[in-house]
Amino acid sequence: MHIIPAIDLIDGKCVRLTQGDYAQKKIYNENPLEVAQQFEDAGLKRLHLVDLDGAKAKKVVNWKVLEQLAGKTGLHIDFGGGVQSDADLDIVWNCGARQVTGGSIAVKNPELFESWLERFGGEQIILGADARNEKVAVSGWEEGTSIWVYDFVEGYVAKGVKYVISTDVAKDGLLEGPSFDLYKNLQDKCPDLHIIASGGVSGMADLEALAEQKVFGVIVGKAIYEGRVTLKELELFQSRN
Repeated sequence: MHIIPAIDLIDGKCVRLTQGDYAQKKIYNENPLEVAQQFEDAGLKRLHLVDLDGAKAKKVVNWKVLEQLAGKTGLHIDFGGGVQSDADLDIVWNCGARQVTGGSIAVKNPELFESWLERFGGEQIILGADARNEKVAVSGWEEGTSIWVYDFVEGYVAKGVKYVISTDVAKDGLLEGPSFDLYKNLQDKCPDLHIIASGGVSGMADLEALAEQKVFGVIVGKAIYEGRVTLKELELFQSRN
């Protein structure tokens, strides 16, 4: 199982929100490159980079940070937030992202998202399937839908999706544990899908449980920044898994 640390960006700074609420913002570091280099020094290979300004603006905003992190680290970066057009996607690829996550776009403009899948394949385009009460949430979680997340994911797997990042919005930022049932249900419906769990990780016990559940990866954000897990613990865990 891959440990994937997260950096969420507002105004080019490393922040965390609680349950996607922009009013509940906490700045952890004004230098995202410093944070990314610490992750790399700890032996972590991947990074989940989220442009929260972009998610709100519906276009990529913090592309310069992506360019800097991709240019000055060897991390495998997946980028999400505000990728709403072919032009946005070109910017993100040109700035060094290895994978791109599309969530809102897959709901609101499925034809465009499917065209990306056809052009770049399921290895590069990740489906973002964030859920509140098992219904898909979009636009930085500010909008709910009536779409069952399992039907949503299953439909896109049939169209070539191989990776999904799924956050239970109710769990995110609360450090109360991940939504194990959500991932188990996704595994049961789509056994060949690479599921990346996100939201709620409170400590190493949660990571051990997700590893036993055999998800592909887990995104860890607030637990790192609040000291619930150390980079040394993550380094040791990753070396064993």
